Amino acid sequence: MPRLGAHMSIAGGVDRAIDRGASIGCDTIQIFLKSNMQWRGRRLNVAEVQRFKLRQHKTKIRPVFAHSSYLVNLAATNAVFLKMSIAAMIDEIQRAELIGVPFIVMHPGAHMGASESRGLRRIARSLDEIFHATKRSRVKIALETTAGQGTNLGYRFEHLAEILARVTNPERLAVCIDTCHLHAAGYDIRTPRAYRKTMKEFDRIIGCKRVAAFHLNDSKTPFGSRVDRHAHIGKGQIGLSAFRCILRDPRWRKLPMVLETPKSDDLHEDVENLKVLRSRL
Repeated sequence: MPRLGAHMSIAGGVDRAIDRGASIGCDTIQIFLKSNMQWRGRRLNVAEVQRFKLRQHKTKIRPVFAHSSYLVNLAATNAVFLKMSIAAMIDEIQRAELIGVPFIVMHPGAHMGASESRGLRRIARSLDEIFHATKRSRVKIALETTAGQGTNLGYRFEHLAEILARVTNPERLAVCIDTCHLHAAGYDIRTPRAYRKTMKEFDRIIGCKRVAAFHLNDSKTPFGSRVDRHAHIGKGQIGLSAFRCILRDPRWRKLPMVLETPKSDDLHEDVENLKVLRSRL
């Protein structure tokens, strides 16, 4: 059975994210390792790391995985910005290693007008530099399927396959499938037949064994729109059939699947979305 949960805030400390997830019955959670809109974050102190590990052990929430900062762009054409992005990912891997996070989900990058082929080559070179600097780490990077908004790469399965083929250490890479992004990028999962066709294509080009996690999000925008706008489960353009197919697919039965849907401070939206998803099992 897939492990279901949601992205949780680390406000007040990374350990607080586990408490928030436990309060609404999450099996797994996704977190940021520092502020998602800052290049530098405060250092994690020993007490906070210990509390995090203790709370995770007590609640049995697993895995706790991370999403990288939204500032990171490993395809950046600006040399200074690219250097900062690489340094940020090295820092995030070190933070993940410290608290025991197994992988970090990351948008591959945006080519900024330099062409898709150049962007993909730059991403692979950036990842090689990151992995070389963290060669003793066990933390992986999970490349996320994207909607293809603007110049973002990763909206075609072939993009991710090319990055995997180019990097020196492909064993340090995995894939995170985002349902909203698939839909917006033009990969149909709305019916059982369409879902099977899309996943067959994914398996042929990338391989289902590469998948480390799912983001379960409905879409506010139409099929193939290339616009990334998340909606609550069953309240968007994708519909419930797709989520039923994913949750009942034996290939994903042990994988973490998290919500990234809009929420308020009391998390009641997450509670409702998890209830809907669990009713599909």
